Parts: sequence; C-alpha cells; structure tokens
Amino acid sequence: MTEHDGRIERVREILRGTPLIDGHNDLPEALRRRVDLRISEVDLRQSIPDLMTDIPRLRAGGVGGQFWSVWVPASLPEGEATRRAFEQLDIVRRIVAAYPEAFELAGTADDIERIFAAGRIASLMGLEGGSMIGSSLAVLRQFYALGIRYMTLTHWLTTRWADAATDAARHDGLTPFGVEVVHEMNRLGMLVDLSHVSPATMSAALDATEAPVLFSHSGARSVTDHPRNVPDEILARVRANGGVVMAVFLSIFVSRAVADYDQATDDVVDAARAARPEATEAELEEIGRSWQREHPGPVATLAQVADHIDRLRDIAGIEHVGIGSDFDGGARLPEGLGDVSQFPDLLAELLRRGYSDDDVRRIAGGNLLRLLRDAESVARRLQAERGPSERTIEELDGA
Repeated sequence: MTEHDGRIERVREILRGTPLIDGHNDLPEALRRRVDLRISEVDLRQSIPDLMTDIPRLRAGGVGGQFWSVWVPASLPEGEATRRAFEQLDIVRRIVAAYPEAFELAGTADDIERIFAAGRIASLMGLEGGSMIGSSLAVLRQFYALGIRYMTLTHWLTTRWADAATDAARHDGLTPFGVEVVHEMNRLGMLVDLSHVSPATMSAALDATEAPVLFSHSGARSVTDHPRNVPDEILARVRANGGVVMAVFLSIFVSRAVADYDQATDDVVDAARAARPEATEAELEEIGRSWQREHPGPVATLAQVADHIDRLRDIAGIEHVGIGSDFDGGARLPEGLGDVSQFPDLLAELLRRGYSDDDVRRIAGGNLLRLLRDAESVARRLQAERGPSERTIEELDGA
C-alpha cells in the first residue's frame, strides 16, 4: 500500500463517523439544462458521464450531507425569479423523493446526523441569490418553510437591497431593507450566505447578524485575487463571528492564471459578438471553444484548492473552514477534483500537509454542524423575543 492509499483509507475511516457536508452543488440546474422539468427521464442510480454528480459517485466520495443549490439567472426580473426558484426547489424535492434509499430532506443539524447514521445522504437546500425572494420577507419565510436553510444574499448582480461582488455597487453594502432581511433570516434560523457579495456587503452583514454567517462556496482572496473570494480582513471577522467559509473548487476562483485565460476567451467572444451581431449565442460559444482548442490554457489543481484551505485555516481558524465544491456549476474544475467521487483525494492531501484527523473531521462536516446548531440556538432566542417582521422594502428604502 502506498502512502497515498494509506491516507485515503484514513479519510474513509474518518468519513464513516463524520458526515462530509458539501456546501454547494448545482445538480438541480444541471438537470434542468439537460431535461428541463422532466427529471424522471434521468436515473441518478446510474453513472451519468456528462454530469459531475450521481448516486454511485456520491457514495464513492463519502458524501454524508449535501446543500443542493436553488439557482436562477440573476438577470431575471424579481417576479420571474421567484416563480422559477419555486420550480428549482420542486426539482430538489422530487430528486430526494425519487431516491429514498439514498436521500432524505434535512432541516436541522440533528436531522443530518440522524440521516447520516441511517446510511442516507442528508439533503438540504440553499437559495443562491436574494433576487428570488422578490424583495419580500413573506416570500423569504415561505422558502424557509419549504426547506431552504441558507440564502446567498446576491448572485452575480446587485439586487435592490444588496451589492454583489461582480457588479457595480449601489448601496455601500446593504440597504436598510437588506439589514432587515439579515435580521429575519436570523430569526428564522436561515444561514446568511455571503458568497457572491461585495466586501462592503460582507461587512454590513457581519455588523447586522446575531448568528454566525456562512460562505457556501468561496476561496481566499489573498491566494487568488478574484472578487468572488474573501479578503483576509473579512476572514478575521468570520473567526470572531463563529462563521464558516466553505472552500470552492471552481478553477477561476482557485487559479489566477485560469481566471485570466477565461477572461481572454470572453474577450474573443465579445469581439466576435461586436463583429457579427447576427450570431447566435450557440455560435458565439463555439467561437470561444474553438479559440480554446487552438490556444490551450492553464489547468488548476487539487493542490491549489488545498492552498486556499491552508489560508482559510491560517486566518479564520481551523474551526471555521468547510468544503463548498460548486460541482455541476457549469465551469471547469481542477485536475484531481472532477466530480463528487474525489472528495477523499482532497482530504488526503490535507493529511499529507500535516492536518490531523480531528482537523479533517472539522473541515469535512463538524464545523458546519456546529454552525447550524449555533444558528438554531439564536433563532430559538429571537423567536421568543419577537414575531415575524412586517416591514417592507418600500417602507425601509423608499423604493
């Protein structure tokens, strides 16, 4: 047995007693792209080569808990975003119902541990983008009632009440209504997810929250300077807040060289769009792929993901690190982390770097379980103190 094989066996032993909880997987949207709402046409019990996620590979990867992403394009108008979000939520619930031997819906830390002990994968849901609540606290509450356990305050675009990391700032972080959203999420027990938001929004949310925050799929900005990653000064605040940053795998967030290469591809496509306004999006995508075939680019690696975990540990602390893969999110993954079966390889790399078994238990799922229990405790206290907020965006922001 090689040293690597020995480390893999150590990881598998760790994962027999601790659920590996991944903070972000886009299988629901990947299935929608493949079969629209007809998910009965796909059998997740079989290996599906053009997806990164299916039941055999989840089992091989030792996954014990999964946050399935409920995502819609950030460009959709609020009303349409809300309708489509409920459709995406329905996809998740139907996936779970279709494979009861593999999945069970979870809403609490206790649920996760019970489902894991029964040999199934605890399935939670995260709402990836605040536009989906339609600037309505009532809609937010209905999402919680249907099982949503975190909400990413923005996606790629700034909303009416929160600034995104990858769009022009309009609010210097959060508007008064945005602060009220955070307060209501605390009261419900819904985790405040700060992936995708601007540093000003991160700071404003940390100022407003009474519960620990989550970054469901982000890296360390001091390792890869990308606006989607978390600055060191925010990581230090996460330590004080008790939150968890779940390390993302996507190559453009892990490697600056890959991000620059993808930007060069985008520039080629944009030039073609300007020169050929009649071109379809499919034709433009093929132009980008053709350019990449002629100009092979850099490849991110599993070791670079581990570099991000090192930095998260060094600044935020080992108690505040998790894993948020973004598998099936539509972008390239690092070499060695191509699908959900390969989680153990990353954890084995951490062991090689000197992480202890207890460190790996924390990163795999222990930290996330602690975060959920802390948020649940805050919610019980706040629900005893006050009822649902009846304030509106028009009242608070004059919108």
